[in-house]
Amino acid sequence: MNYHIIPVTAFAQNCSVIWCETTREAALVDPGGDAEIIKQTLSEHNLKPAQILLTHGHLDHVGAAAELAAFYQVPIVGPQKHDAFWLEALPTQSRMFGLETCSAFTPDRWLEEGERVQVGSVTLKVLHCPGHTPGHIVFFDRVGRLLISGDVIFSGGVGRTDFPQGNHAHLIESIKTKLLPLGDDVTFVPGHGPISTLGRERISNPFLQ
Repeated sequence: MNYHIIPVTAFAQNCSVIWCETTREAALVDPGGDAEIIKQTLSEHNLKPAQILLTHGHLDHVGAAAELAAFYQVPIVGPQKHDAFWLEALPTQSRMFGLETCSAFTPDRWLEEGERVQVGSVTLKVLHCPGHTPGHIVFFDRVGRLLISGDVIFSGGVGRTDFPQGNHAHLIESIKTKLLPLGDDVTFVPGHGPISTLGRERISNPFLQ
């Protein structure tokens, strides 16, 4: 699976466009804002998303999702339903961060642990990884050894858990029982910051020692 990271908004959030080399079918993951920049990048790569995938319901990851779904006429898929309260509170999140108002929305499809999402011939496995938010999910391409990890794990760090319904113990359990067993060779694209590998984080991430 191919991927291209599009940093968006003042939060420097890693919106990712992923696509199947064989079919050129694409998906947009966590479009947190800057819809025009995202559209331009997709055009430059000659890609049109067939779906929008969300890891969790925080504004900096979903801010442009509804606008882009309407523009491309594609469904919004994910996160897990326990993040519904975050999506319902998007107008409040917008005011809290002093950003342009983002209307609440409901995904076309919620996702659960063990489900699979197709992007062309690429199969992404869904893992429910609560902690940063209760409904946080990640997308794993087993064949390509690529993980889209949202705000669960970062290079040298882990997700914040001081938001409503965050839970640090659950976050660490998610990382240690669901992500690290995927393999040291797995590259992950986090929600913010540089990519890393699970092997590197297993050895050096101070939150996992």
